[in-house]
Amino acid sequence: MYNVVGVRFKKAGKIYYFDPVDLPVTKDQYAIVETARGIEYGKVVVGQKQVGESDVVLPLKKVIRIANEADAKVVEENKRSASQAFTTCLEKIRNHQLKMKLVDVEYTFDRNKIIFYFTAEGRVDFRELVKDLASVFRTRIELRQIGVRDEAKMLGGIGPCGRVLCCSSWLGDFEPVSIKMAKDQNLSLNPTKISGLCGRLMCCLKYEHDNYESVREEIPTIGKIVITSLGEGKVTGINAGSKTVFVQLLDIGGKPKELPMDDVVVK
Repeated sequence: MYNVVGVRFKKAGKIYYFDPVDLPVTKDQYAIVETARGIEYGKVVVGQKQVGESDVVLPLKKVIRIANEADAKVVEENKRSASQAFTTCLEKIRNHQLKMKLVDVEYTFDRNKIIFYFTAEGRVDFRELVKDLASVFRTRIELRQIGVRDEAKMLGGIGPCGRVLCCSSWLGDFEPVSIKMAKDQNLSLNPTKISGLCGRLMCCLKYEHDNYESVREEIPTIGKIVITSLGEGKVTGINAGSKTVFVQLLDIGGKPKELPMDDVVVK
């Protein structure tokens, strides 16, 4: 077992585990940690706890120290510098006539590297751009191509539901989403109805999918002949969310009746 704390570097970013060593690190504090890309500043979102070897990436990086006000000022200064770097990079991209869209710029805490995030339809030869940027900023330059879902996560926005995007407000990791999930929930397959701002299937299709999967195993499929308290009928539709079945009664006719699942038995 390993004693760890969970640190997040961005608002809705992934949580990484670090060894607190003997430091009295607690939840909601900020800490300076050692990462694969250098020294970073992050928020402790998971207090000290014990986890198994399968939950950590070895060798486990350490918490260097608890952050102070001076560190917070460094972070703010890095953000201001990143904003200026964004403008400079946009100008350089235009000068090199590259088909790429700059999304965000980030300084590492120790200012040892600047990371430029961009999107593009295909591969981009940015070697000359990197040389140009290195001559301006005099530090290590990394250009990282990201996907449209990551772009939406960084930029944020309001989803079709009228709320702030899940990916930019609280969703740490993207999970696979398939068209089958929309079918299982009887949703319209119109791309404009089930796609998010990123143009991909909405992440929220995944949230209730497991519940729909379990309920669908209990509810009879459409077309089945069933026996109900009102008589024999044919299943014309299901509502997995409310666990009800729409049955077209064979003797009575008329509109299908919505009946609870407990009142329906497959013949």
